[in-house]
Amino acid sequence: MSKIIALVDGSVYSESVCDYAAWVAKRKGSSVEVLHILGRREGATSNLSGNIGLGARSKLMDELAELDIAKAKLAQKRGRAILEDAETRIKAAGVEAVTTRLRHGDLIEELLLAEKDADLVVIGKRGEGADFAKLHLGSNLERVARASLIPVLVASRAFMSVDNFMIAFDGSAATMKAVDHIAKSKVFAGLKANLLSVGEDEPKQRRALEGAAATLKAAGYEVSADIVAGHASEVISEKIKAEKIDMLMMGAYATSRLRSLILGSTTSEMVRSCHVPILLFR
Repeated sequence: MSKIIALVDGSVYSESVCDYAAWVAKRKGSSVEVLHILGRREGATSNLSGNIGLGARSKLMDELAELDIAKAKLAQKRGRAILEDAETRIKAAGVEAVTTRLRHGDLIEELLLAEKDADLVVIGKRGEGADFAKLHLGSNLERVARASLIPVLVASRAFMSVDNFMIAFDGSAATMKAVDHIAKSKVFAGLKANLLSVGEDEPKQRRALEGAAATLKAAGYEVSADIVAGHASEVISEKIKAEKIDMLMMGAYATSRLRSLILGSTTSEMVRSCHVPILLFR
């Protein structure tokens, strides 16, 4: 049985993460592993004022160490509560095979270990400490999207039923991988597919787009395909609103940090501005 990893942190997005993980799991017949990762905590070892006497300093250090231990225990209790709530929500949605895991360490290290036998990661667009007013993305989202070796589904703030999807098609290896993945997937079977390429309507791009559409049609999808000139993020956003798209699929960040300054900007902008879930492919 395939496995889906749902990353939860107790933020408002955690419920949506659970809902989308359950939706995919039911359509695919997958199990769900709910993962909550406690980051490494710095101990109370900072250099205190040299004016404090040795005895007082030692006592204070002991008190800070005890406080640090108490905080760690509280974080573990909170983490278990988050996992229990997530498990209950996913099972209530009709998924029986649900496991939970509480880990302590680096997010990416733990995720890469967990995803070795998984084929999808679901994460919220923003975490507990994100600034909604400024539309900041979660601090861990980009790290996960860049590091994960499997597709990453970025959950929107609230779950919405999915009847159609759009592939932001640029002819890259990542978007070709998305087309091939979707053509073979049970998850999206029966949904309407929209292919959108942004740029000049040139013969090479038109052939690539028509080839992708043919692949999806052969798999039984109802497909529409279009090439529109303009700025990628603006055109895609407008199409999502106009066509009432339920999910966007696109290539993720470039592997190289230097290349991503150009190639990854559209990814960040779409994740930041779109109100629909986004499935990212590497």
